[in-house]
Amino acid sequence: MPESTAFDSLIRGDLVLPGGVLRDGYLALAGERIAAIGAGAAAPVKGEAHDFSGRFVLAGAVDGHVHCGSDVGWDGLEGMTRAALTGGTTTAVDMPYDVPETVHSADLFRRKVEKVRALAHMDIALYGTIRKEGGLDAIPELAEAGCAAFKVSTYENSPTRFPRIAHADMRTAFRLIAETGLAVSVHNEDQELVDALIRRFRAEGKTGPEWHEPSRPPLSEWLANAEVFEIAAEAGARVHIAHSATARGFDQAAAYRAQGVRATAETCVQYLVFSNEDMVRIGAKAKVNPPIRPEPERERLWERLKAGLIAFVSTDHAPWRSEKKRAPAIFDNLSGARGIETLMLAFYSEGVAGRGLPIEAMSYYLSEAPARHFGLYPRKGALKVGSDADIVVLDPTPFVFDEAAIPDTVRSSLYHGRRFAGRIAATFVRGRKAFDGERVLVEKGFGRFVRPVSAAA
Repeated sequence: MPESTAFDSLIRGDLVLPGGVLRDGYLALAGERIAAIGAGAAAPVKGEAHDFSGRFVLAGAVDGHVHCGSDVGWDGLEGMTRAALTGGTTTAVDMPYDVPETVHSADLFRRKVEKVRALAHMDIALYGTIRKEGGLDAIPELAEAGCAAFKVSTYENSPTRFPRIAHADMRTAFRLIAETGLAVSVHNEDQELVDALIRRFRAEGKTGPEWHEPSRPPLSEWLANAEVFEIAAEAGARVHIAHSATARGFDQAAAYRAQGVRATAETCVQYLVFSNEDMVRIGAKAKVNPPIRPEPERERLWERLKAGLIAFVSTDHAPWRSEKKRAPAIFDNLSGARGIETLMLAFYSEGVAGRGLPIEAMSYYLSEAPARHFGLYPRKGALKVGSDADIVVLDPTPFVFDEAAIPDTVRSSLYHGRRFAGRIAATFVRGRKAFDGERVLVEKGFGRFVRPVSAAA
């Protein structure tokens, strides 16, 4: 073969493809894209040939639910993306609930895009949202600016940073979002029920970590789900539950799909790995909303995943400084936890190594499915000719995770001291080795803002 047709680089290993694992396969890269896929002898390369024989080579994870700016604002992009690379995540979709305000206008959206271009170590897509009152005319402008989806909430933590949207406004918003073709994701908890239970438990002195889950019972999710599915049915919107911690949430979505409603739901990896018993033991560090449910619910979630009812799996990555997780009463601690650097490792350990799930199913739920949902596929989330060479190498060698190794300012992790069944040996973003198993190799600003290829995913 003439030198002019040689590929730029080659990655060899056990390729995890949708149809199964191609043993001793190779990916040939040209520039930032995958140019050829095969097995056995490969064409010559002008650059480096990376030999990962005996290790899994997968599409980089697409984390469809992260919060870089909950604690430190947009500057959190730098540490979040650096940590993500160590866990095999190559693209993230960042939520719009930032400090000090939500991303509710095209101007704010464009300013955040510039922060992505300045600080990110990997590629980022962005959510948009609406204000608590008014501002609905910003919806088409946000879509035009390149947002990958919209987010609203049925529960209010803050009228400016995390507002509850009233039914009448949500109805109008869903109609406008339907015209863009984008999905609208919903934080699904019923405000009236949750607030009443918290008031009751406080009055009764029930403020330990064991009272967090009962204060936000499964019913709070199911009520919120029903509300937004009905509004979406009337509006013709594509509605998505941001984090179902219960199996029945996926049953609800399936029932509405059977009626012609475009209804889906994701779960988060912590709901598949931990139980409420773990949360009580760990304490406020494990406080997330909706809460981690008791052990039987965790098993039911795995059943729904195996049945194909879960759209994809994300992290809801939202790290907080330790001083915001030290209040004596569980209700006074902020909600959220790290997760982006452990998404692939936790799912692989619990689902593939622990439960015998095919590794190609893991690649689907963590890479292809979220990329499709946000209109990023096949550029992202795929090992396909023409796709971005976003690639992760998973070495099935057990190790114990140490939060001190997280390359971010906030390192507190639910997985500290946990034995994983594999480790990340390398991460590539658009063909460039971004993590070598020990160090992040790309600088801030290497990451790019990515917009949907198609809104009608």
